Amino acid sequence: MNRHNPGGEGRAVALPSPVVRERALVRLRDLASPVFFLGPAGLAVVVFFLVPVLLTLWIGLTDMSVATISNIRFVGVENYVRMLTARYTPRILQNTFFYVFTTLGLFNVGMGLAIALLTTHIGERAGTLFRTLWLLPRITPSVIYALLWTWATADAPFGIFNQLLSPLGVTSQNWLSTQPWAIVIAANGFVGASFSMIIFTSAIKAIPQDYIVAAKVDGASTWQIICRITVPMIRWPIMFVTAYQTLSLLTSFEYILLLTDGGPGFYRTEVWALHAFHRALSNYFGNVQFGYGAALAAVLVVIGIIASVAYLRIFRFGQMVAEPKIEVR
Repeated sequence: MNRHNPGGEGRAVALPSPVVRERALVRLRDLASPVFFLGPAGLAVVVFFLVPVLLTLWIGLTDMSVATISNIRFVGVENYVRMLTARYTPRILQNTFFYVFTTLGLFNVGMGLAIALLTTHIGERAGTLFRTLWLLPRITPSVIYALLWTWATADAPFGIFNQLLSPLGVTSQNWLSTQPWAIVIAANGFVGASFSMIIFTSAIKAIPQDYIVAAKVDGASTWQIICRITVPMIRWPIMFVTAYQTLSLLTSFEYILLLTDGGPGFYRTEVWALHAFHRALSNYFGNVQFGYGAALAAVLVVIGIIASVAYLRIFRFGQMVAEPKIEVR
């Protein structure tokens, strides 16, 4: 049905047919549920992630600091050039990679997987008790946890480390001052291992027991079952834990701040995230440099993206999410 427009020009306006209107209503109804359920989460991502990222990128292109807060200038890539030419940038970057991959390999993935395998191959009650005790570092407040490590590594006769190692002939020392990396990595690792322990334990218990029973019937040993059944079948959780813990370690500096604050000495345990914090929010000289700190944070985001893409390639993420191939004969 056509109807002339009120202007009197005689042009006909085609009204949508009932079928078109019905299809439009169906599309709106189909979109209503996703928008209703995903809308709040999407809004939270935009407000608390996308907007801060864009603000960080913008601040990183300015000279914003306490001294210039009333007269902020756009300086382009000057902060990044300064970062690349800074004397201690290579050392801080080296500290970051050493801290991340050592903690990741020894504790967050290695020890977490070892604990999960051991506690699922012993009695259920003993395994549950051990995993529960291992969660204590994670639920302990960070300041108290750091103080416990500080007291344990203190000089003799107060430190527990010295009390245990002195009878073995090890020289008494302040372990946090002489071996800061070992203490920092261990303190972070015990917390990180508890997270991966939970993920790996759940994944191992989800493996159908038929595979285990069939392997035992065929004469497979416990080590063969672990290597050829358990670990291959939890490759997805291993990828998730590895990627997640890598990103977490790249951006975390809480325990390093509490234990050493980047020392002892000059940048000895300073990592990239802690360096960005010091520049942007906690400068000894009082002139905190928001722009330079934001540029450091932006570089950290790029490193995290590169690491994520690398893990997706290494673990062959596309094959894991692909539909299984069905052979037709």
